[in-house]
Amino acid sequence: MDINKTLAKEFGLKQEQVDNTVALIDDDKTIPFIARYRKELTGSLDDQILRELYDRLMYLRNLEKRKEEITNSITEQEKMTPEIEAAISAAATLVEVEDIYRPFKPKRRTRASIARENGLEPLAELLLAQDNATDPEKEAEAFINEEKNVPDVKTALQGAMDIIAEDISDDADIRKKLRALAGEKGELVSKASDPEAETVYMTYYDYSEPIPKVANHRVLALDRGEKEGALKVSVVLEESGATDIILGKYIKNNNACGELVRAAAEDSYKRLIFPSIEREIRSEMSAKAAEESIKVFAANLRQMLLQPPMKNSVILGLDPGYAHGCKSAVIDSTGKVLDTAIIYPTGSAGAVEAARKKVKQFIEQYGVTAISIGNGTASRETEAFTADIVKETGGKVSYMIVNEAGASVYSASKLAAEEFPEYDVSIRGAISIARRLQDPLAELVKIEPKAIGVGQYQHDMPQARMSEALGGVVEDCVNSVGVDLNTASYSLLSYIAGINASVAKNIVAYREENGRFTDRKELMKVPKLGKKAFEQCAGFLRVRDGKNPLDNTAVHPESYAAASSLLSECGFTLADVAEGGASGINDKAESIGIEKISSSLGIGVPTLTDIIGELKKPGRDLRDELPPPLMRSGDVMEIKDLKPGMELVGTVRNIIDFGAFVDIGVHEDGLVHVSQICSRFIKHPLEAVKVGEVVKVRVLDVDVKRNRISLTMRLDDEAEKKEQRQQRPKKKEKREQKGFDPSRLRNSSFRIKQK
Repeated sequence: MDINKTLAKEFGLKQEQVDNTVALIDDDKTIPFIARYRKELTGSLDDQILRELYDRLMYLRNLEKRKEEITNSITEQEKMTPEIEAAISAAATLVEVEDIYRPFKPKRRTRASIARENGLEPLAELLLAQDNATDPEKEAEAFINEEKNVPDVKTALQGAMDIIAEDISDDADIRKKLRALAGEKGELVSKASDPEAETVYMTYYDYSEPIPKVANHRVLALDRGEKEGALKVSVVLEESGATDIILGKYIKNNNACGELVRAAAEDSYKRLIFPSIEREIRSEMSAKAAEESIKVFAANLRQMLLQPPMKNSVILGLDPGYAHGCKSAVIDSTGKVLDTAIIYPTGSAGAVEAARKKVKQFIEQYGVTAISIGNGTASRETEAFTADIVKETGGKVSYMIVNEAGASVYSASKLAAEEFPEYDVSIRGAISIARRLQDPLAELVKIEPKAIGVGQYQHDMPQARMSEALGGVVEDCVNSVGVDLNTASYSLLSYIAGINASVAKNIVAYREENGRFTDRKELMKVPKLGKKAFEQCAGFLRVRDGKNPLDNTAVHPESYAAASSLLSECGFTLADVAEGGASGINDKAESIGIEKISSSLGIGVPTLTDIIGELKKPGRDLRDELPPPLMRSGDVMEIKDLKPGMELVGTVRNIIDFGAFVDIGVHEDGLVHVSQICSRFIKHPLEAVKVGEVVKVRVLDVDVKRNRISLTMRLDDEAEKKEQRQQRPKKKEKREQKGFDPSRLRNSSFRIKQK
């Protein structure tokens, strides 16, 4: 297999793009670096496509490696034939390759292997030949041998049939056809282990659905229900259609031998083939569902990490609680902790009043402009307490409920202890909650991605695969935004292309010992950060107010000469960049001619375009272009206050296969089913909404007892229908438009003639 050609065909890319990308990967270039600084070679492929291509490249290489191993094994057994070699070469998946290898794979002791040891293979061959002149019982007499545990004809025939059954089971062609049949015509069925038990899986107590139609989230739910012992799940396939495929290949004559082969074939299907195919299909469905779930998780995580930060804000973080109080921490605009306290907004009247005074003191003393409240235990009461204070300030302060998933894990981590050794574990949680509002990306990278809490069934996923996928998302987000070399924590630095945890710690240690970095070149003095690592990481690290203004941009040092020449050609200087940007450089470059400048500077158009964008607005943060988060300052509602028809504004907190959960200011998030997200048909919610997006919703239904809220985002449907009705021409107008002639009426029928 020419892997690069296969990739080009599968991804619909030019061969040159794939060849260059694979060469860069093989040269140990990181995905963020390739995506940002090698656009001319890749044809400007983005990081997500590059990661998909990388994953597929690794799969195909593993496939080729496995083919080679299997070819060598069969050759060593002296059983290789041109047909087998061709089949291995043509196999497109690991499953197909393993099917071909199945007859040659060392097996544990089976009924068939015992029969072979007892010398019954020649009898099996006689039966398979199905010669009309063959008398099975008479032929079997020759194989009776007490020493080999073949005491009679019945035992001899049964042993021969066991051999036939296993041979049929090892037939790669048969397995391929039956697997395809089961995938197309089979049904996934589940029953309750205990029909009387009340569990969250009651929907699946008597469930069946054609395999091609089973949604991924249902597969995951069934898997979990089975794992927890609540469900019994199986694949059901009509037996006659399946056995017909086997019999069509193996039954040659309708005679005594043929009847025995038929029995062996039916036994092979029931005992060997179908149980194996059922496991394979279930495994394939679970793997596919897990992969899709990981993709959804990754998309949600990307959107969550790239939520806009609240820059230049002093923030009060509140980590709600009952008995142990509400932990609070004030941070300044750089994330530095200014003050901490434990208050009791849910305690006695005296405790609540003391808490009110403390929060007001924080607001007045430190100029708090925003309050970040964790969404865990007691958040409902803490929000009501905060809302009252916000009203009293006259709108000077607003608040937001943030997802505190993973905060407790971070608080007790070694990283938190190193970062805040002077603070108690509980206070660290409040600091994290405040920082999540101030800069979600910088704070959330400290937490294991799967603990952030966006997605579905994350604990059921293949952990290695999920960690790899989510780690890639974090890496892409951190590098696309860039980090301040002089303020970034080592956990944030460790996600920069070319920098591992060890080098990240060395950067922080160097900074603490020698003071702030004044330019990017100084990175070369950091232990274990060599030329190769510098090439990968330099463009993603920012040095604000340094010696070279270009160090505060995403322009790579390898392009500094080109950037300086560009500035000169367009009538600007580095001083203009340092003073806020070369405003107008884009118009000037276009007037000269982008292609002309690209040619004169010896760089590609994509790189030139990126450089112009950076020189125009140095230090830009792509998150600044996104809508700001929804801050609240009004009344707090409870679920019992909601009524069908109410229109509200909320924030999308999580997206799953069948809908999106929206925070509308009550303790429970409301569900917008995928069918209620927009008027047009969409297969998945991610096609229309994203985590962190502020949306308008209308309440459809409220189930107070079960704490369930059903919402719709299709607010404009009725307005659109009304407008369409108003714009719809009346019958008379339509007739006139089509040239209707009343005189053409004949016998209660008419024809329309165009004028």
